[in-house]
Amino acid sequence: MNKKVVTYASLGEVSQTVLLDLMNDEKLRAHLVDHPKFTEETLEFWVMEKTRIDAANGYRVRAILVNGNIAGWCGIQPDGEGAELAIILSSSYWGSGLRVFRDMIRWSRELGHQEVVFHLLETRRKYRALEKMAKEVKESEWMGRKFRTYILSTEE
Repeated sequence: MNKKVVTYASLGEVSQTVLLDLMNDEKLRAHLVDHPKFTEETLEFWVMEKTRIDAANGYRVRAILVNGNIAGWCGIQPDGEGAELAIILSSSYWGSGLRVFRDMIRWSRELGHQEVVFHLLETRRKYRALEKMAKEVKESEWMGRKFRTYILSTEE
């Protein structure tokens, strides 16, 4: 059995060409709010913005690498309700999502957050495990799209 090794890198340290392809992947975009496809220029701006968030106290944004390959990105970033978890994974690596989620809950705790929000677009199914873990589950709306929002405690 091949063990998947998950590591993280700064967004600026990974291949921008591979990141661009990943960010424009149609299967991935189906679960994100609608926005124009990235170009080299808009990706560069996006990476700069995420790098700025990463440098802020209490937040972290990283590329996700699985066995050295860029699998997506994740972040603990500002949200109107506090800190938001974002996990964006290429469909080829969806099996690594739980590991990334657990790492992000640990990071949130290390960064001093007592709770975080996790928004999943209406296209995603309900997750019983998340519902059991959540302090609260509610419907929310952003950019005209509906989300299921999980309010999660970072306490062990």
